[in-house]
Amino acid sequence: MPRPPLPPAPTIRPAARLSAALLSTALLLSGAAAAEAPARGPTVSEVIAAAAPGDWRGIDPESTLVMELASGPVILELAPALAPLHGANIRALVREGYFDGLTVVRVQDNYVAQWGDPEEEDGRGSRPIRTAKAALPPEFVVRDGTALPFDAIPGPDAYAPETGFVGGFPAARNPKTGEVWGAHCYGTVGVSRGDPDSGSGAGLYAVIGHAPRHLDRNITVVGRVLEGIERLSSLPRGTGPLGFYETAAERAPILRVRLVADMPAAERPALQVLKTGTPTWDAYVDARRNRRDPWFVEPAGAADVCNTLPPVRRAP
Repeated sequence: MPRPPLPPAPTIRPAARLSAALLSTALLLSGAAAAEAPARGPTVSEVIAAAAPGDWRGIDPESTLVMELASGPVILELAPALAPLHGANIRALVREGYFDGLTVVRVQDNYVAQWGDPEEEDGRGSRPIRTAKAALPPEFVVRDGTALPFDAIPGPDAYAPETGFVGGFPAARNPKTGEVWGAHCYGTVGVSRGDPDSGSGAGLYAVIGHAPRHLDRNITVVGRVLEGIERLSSLPRGTGPLGFYETAAERAPILRVRLVADMPAAERPALQVLKTGTPTWDAYVDARRNRRDPWFVEPAGAADVCNTLPPVRRAP
């Protein structure tokens, strides 16, 4: 039986020929791109693990406080570049034993834990201030911060033209005015106040919740909790307005506060903080912005200043 005649060959129009050519080119290019694709970048943990000893800095004994609670120590580092007057006054308060025996007076959920004199009101409390100053002018902003070493991070910010770090502390700045100020991130330590010029450092708070950046430039930022923030964030929430404790029995006592410089060598905490402004720091910020851990399906491709806080470790 004879075979049926073959159908005529299809006519390829010019447009079809062009599409076929583009498809062929695209396939070639995609194959080349796949062959030349760079290797996966490091994860956050890989960057930290690969950091050299020189990528870490020690803490300043003269600017680091150890606040002892019944649950254990809370270690805070002061940022003298952002608030030199308050930093000096806090040192004086610590050295005169002002905080010893005071309490945590307020814990507001998703906000702050505050400590100081529970009887303090309008700058007058039951605990006398002997050698330090009872009030200081506000240091909400460093007016001429152009000389400060500012390690900026990429990306926009809702609260400032630019964000980054000053000496390892989260900060923001306005390049047009030269102003620099501390940023309220988790663990940031600030000075409680009533009127703008009523703060002295005798009352302090630490952020224990979502970063309240609306407080930036309205309160003096003096430092950051390096270790032990969980001992503040896990305290029972106060039942009074703004999370204030309503009875003395609710308050967590402060056993004592010491400067590391005044502690015996054997008792000093040996902490190190990852330096900013280094190639390792750049890799760390990039890894925070582009999470490459296998768990992530869609890396954000972004991270704000509060999501890139320098890691802290015990010295090896």
